Amino acid sequence: MPSTQYVLSQCASLADRAFPETGSACSAREAALYLAHTGGGESLRALASATGTHPSTVMRTVRRVEAQRDDPVVDDLISGLERSAGLGEAEPVPEGNEAGRPPSAVLVPDAPAMPREALEREARRFLRRLSEPGSFMMVVPDSKKGGVFCKANDYRKPIAMMPVRLAAEFVREGWIKVHMRGPNSVRYRITGDGRSCLKRLLAEDAIKRQPATGFAEAGNPFLAQHQLPGTRQVMDQATGRPQQIKVNLGEDPLGWLARRKGPDGKPFLTPGEVEAGERLRTDFELAQLGPSVAQDWRKFLTPGDRLAGSPLRGGPGEGPVVARDSVSAALTAVGPGLADAVLRVCCFLEGLEACERRMGWSARSGKVVLKIALQRLAVHYGYAPAPDGGDA
Repeated sequence: MPSTQYVLSQCASLADRAFPETGSACSAREAALYLAHTGGGESLRALASATGTHPSTVMRTVRRVEAQRDDPVVDDLISGLERSAGLGEAEPVPEGNEAGRPPSAVLVPDAPAMPREALEREARRFLRRLSEPGSFMMVVPDSKKGGVFCKANDYRKPIAMMPVRLAAEFVREGWIKVHMRGPNSVRYRITGDGRSCLKRLLAEDAIKRQPATGFAEAGNPFLAQHQLPGTRQVMDQATGRPQQIKVNLGEDPLGWLARRKGPDGKPFLTPGEVEAGERLRTDFELAQLGPSVAQDWRKFLTPGDRLAGSPLRGGPGEGPVVARDSVSAALTAVGPGLADAVLRVCCFLEGLEACERRMGWSARSGKVVLKIALQRLAVHYGYAPAPDGGDA
């Protein structure tokens, strides 16, 4: 019905600002239905008709949001939206429908949120604390502040006190989320979006302290929040000696796994295994074995017959034959089964979890399979000695 649609649209505009789609206790759609029912006075059947769902579905959504109000921060957000409830102007009645419904209670925008500059200033302070290992923020009911505890002092006393209203802003942005609910308290921990925001803010501060000089381009803080800086050992082509270079370890799954450590505290992958996986990826890209994502006009522009780009003729249309032979020899040395894992992770940049699902393996088994495959690949390329001490 028109009036219900109008009230629901007003609620949705408020809920979109209060509850982002990710990182919140409830979605913006659920919050909009709850506000339209409690603050707008719309019945469950009217909301079901407006959204094209069953009334029982709307009822369960309202009950779910009501249960989320046990969270002090979420309750503070919803209470702020409910305080903005008032009588608004109803949608104009279209011609030919004089028996329109009377004006319904709608929600008007609440007070403006915290200024962005002030919010980012507080984020630099509190997100840095929450990003420490084992850190969390604990809030008790009817409290104005929440304590941030960390593992460094064995959680004996809080290292910072965060206002609940500021925590509500963090929940609104998706920077923190509920980690554990207790009978008398709620614990929050930083999310992936919160860590990315902290990296971006710290990168902005670093760029301001060290501006670009000469012809160097200025750093991009938005690019820095998606990077995972680290070092990798590569072989110098001129001297044949290993050297350390700076790389983005978050570029591929192999770089992410290279940062992990085993039970003995040593890196899970050796430098030779990482270098072997990178060399396989380089040969794979040179061979142009990946799927084509656009129209290839090289054959059309190459003079001669249609077979000019064939591998039998050695032309450039189908990729270098030498690189193809190198990839084929490497996968043959790895062996069947293991070759599928190293091909998907190193060449197609497929995550370990996706590789496990596609191959039908058990959870957390792909890491072990990839380790064995990279060991054989390192022996094949000469980055590691053969297990029996012989030549690779």
